[in-house]
Amino acid sequence: MAIARKSGAATPFRVALYARVSTHDQQTLPMQLSAMRAYAKRRGWKVAIEEKEVGSGAKTRPKREELLCAARRRDVDAIVVWRLDRWGRSLLDLIGTLQELYAVGVGFVSLTEALDMTTPGGRALAGMLAVFAEFERDILRDRVKAGIAQARKEGRPHGRPATVTQHAQEISSLFASGTSKRQIASKFGISRSSVRRMLVARRARGKKIA
Repeated sequence: MAIARKSGAATPFRVALYARVSTHDQQTLPMQLSAMRAYAKRRGWKVAIEEKEVGSGAKTRPKREELLCAARRRDVDAIVVWRLDRWGRSLLDLIGTLQELYAVGVGFVSLTEALDMTTPGGRALAGMLAVFAEFERDILRDRVKAGIAQARKEGRPHGRPATVTQHAQEISSLFASGTSKRQIASKFGISRSSVRRMLVARRARGKKIA
């Protein structure tokens, strides 16, 4: 899929800059932004959005999600980052988001790795990375299957803890009384996504949840 707008076109090529640093490494933030601004200027691109995110190993990155929403709306034509690990939480996450951007016709540039998905060569490279991501998924699936088989052989319990199932009724009651999913998750030591899945499953079974 071609990127809709080209550098030098009558309508400016709009880019979003995304900088992320860990809580203990915030001194690199100005350097990242400066490098990305200079790059956009050299390419003749208009910086439409700048997002800065601070956090160490966070599972959720609100600013990044906002940029993905902007990309889906086509508010920008490309996203620029300083380094790939500033954007992706893992290889699978990185490839998944790159594929999503490609699908909506939004480019992606990482300065350190010289990855430029606004060019045919860069998009071809992204396709090759997708092959490696699928390979990693296959390896993970094989490891999980092997682990389950070994656990069964040794008579050990396997799979996810039964915490959600054991407390399903209490979780439903807490949610119905106005307790947030975050508070419920904290109370039982489980993730919010586990709480959400349980509530959705109970709805599907016809059990009313307020």
